[in-house]
Amino acid sequence: MTDNSRAVVLASGGMDSATAAAVAQDDGQDLYMLHTSYGQRTESKELECAQAQAKHYDAVDFLHLTTDHLSKIGASSLTDDEIDVADADLDSDEVPSSYVPFRNSNLLSMAISYAEANDCGAVYIGAHSEDFSGYPDCRPAFFEAFQEIVNVGTKDETSISIEAPFVEWSKTDIARHGLELNVPYGLTWSCYRDEEPACGTCDACAFRLKAFQEVGERDPIEYAERPDYV
Repeated sequence: MTDNSRAVVLASGGMDSATAAAVAQDDGQDLYMLHTSYGQRTESKELECAQAQAKHYDAVDFLHLTTDHLSKIGASSLTDDEIDVADADLDSDEVPSSYVPFRNSNLLSMAISYAEANDCGAVYIGAHSEDFSGYPDCRPAFFEAFQEIVNVGTKDETSISIEAPFVEWSKTDIARHGLELNVPYGLTWSCYRDEEPACGTCDACAFRLKAFQEVGERDPIEYAERPDYV
């Protein structure tokens, strides 16, 4: 039977999922953390950070899955070396080159399988409002629709909720709340382009730096550049 004190956290290694883990733990959940390497440029650094976060949160279990199908499908600057990672454009509403086609459905499917196998009652994902402005699989409607798939596609005695606590939040909101929860942001990685130091100029770095600048805190990780995005 589903145990509502257990939750899977999709642990990308980034600041959003690290904050989602803190929220889940603050909700009284025992954490089962899932990290997936799918051929992304910074997969080694992301795995290192996800493992460090699992240790920090004293996760019950840490599962690392490796898949190459998303990189073989390609069409994303995160998985295809022939497509350059673009510099940040924080005002664009276009789907960026870093979009991995339908990635979240793939990751959530793995997480739901993991949750059902371990009788977990929830899956936490760190998607937020600035994500869904460019990534269609981060929209609230996507999570609502996927919840229906979970309800229909799991055992009758299983009840797993998809928790996206930041779906209406900005990156700044996440950073502010995470600092209140003492999230170890020094153990997180966001850069799309480099494994160390972070570039400071891709979309992921820009949104992250802007969030820390807006809350008046210095981002604890190292950057090749620290532009002012505020």
